[in-house]
Amino acid sequence: MSGQRVVVGVDGTLIAVRALDWAAEEAERRGATLHVLYAVADHDEAGPVLAAAAARIRDHHPGLPVVTGAAEGTVVQALVRESEGAALTVVGTRGLGRVTGTLFGSVSLRLAGHTHSPLLVVRGDHRCDGAREVLLGLESDADADAAAYAFQEAERRGARLTVLHAWSHRHETPELPSLIPGTSPGQREAARDEAGEEAVGRFDVAELRQRHTGVGVETVTVRTDPAHALLEKTREAGLVVIGARRHGHGSTPRLGTVGHALLHRSHCPVVVVPVR
Repeated sequence: MSGQRVVVGVDGTLIAVRALDWAAEEAERRGATLHVLYAVADHDEAGPVLAAAAARIRDHHPGLPVVTGAAEGTVVQALVRESEGAALTVVGTRGLGRVTGTLFGSVSLRLAGHTHSPLLVVRGDHRCDGAREVLLGLESDADADAAAYAFQEAERRGARLTVLHAWSHRHETPELPSLIPGTSPGQREAARDEAGEEAVGRFDVAELRQRHTGVGVETVTVRTDPAHALLEKTREAGLVVIGARRHGHGSTPRLGTVGHALLHRSHCPVVVVPVR
């Protein structure tokens, strides 16, 4: 075993069981220990849930080291604490509290802005067998940590990696057409922007390609809304990886519109990588 650990939050619901299964698969890929956590006020209440989780892991993943524990405080507080030093933190999309059926993001979105390790939010109905491609949503050089994680994940799974860079033209005041096609100042600037934007997806991952030569990589630039483009791609992907950026010096990482859209509507699990 590598000494790494994968942390998963459970609460006895079926959705949490699916998160447990995903977490076990991820722990096995990494040669890591699986830490199963139940945040609850009464530790006696946690006993049956944690025992059932441990039994399921023993039945489906014999030999995988498992540590179970009950934690005091809110789910977010408990998982944020446990995420310190973890290779991955895993949650389902609903549950993890006494009031289920509310907006699922109340837990996932808060965790996405506070965990110290990558956060895997289990969505969709794909099997956790690693057979599908890994999808990376790339916006800028600030996504370097997310890109590195996506390459590592594709390598662990023996899967292809699709790097999607989406952009759209900025709104500009219309200008009078040039008498010579393609030579007006606005047209020349648009052409330069287009060439630069298309290059971002290629050059941002050049070094990672050299480091992970066994990973097949496809870079796609699309001229459409980034959230829509990524959501469509998640229909066939096994996993989508995005970064959580900091807005302002020293502020907490948080998701933009793309991250919110994926956590609410992605067709596959989402990994949110905090930007350092």
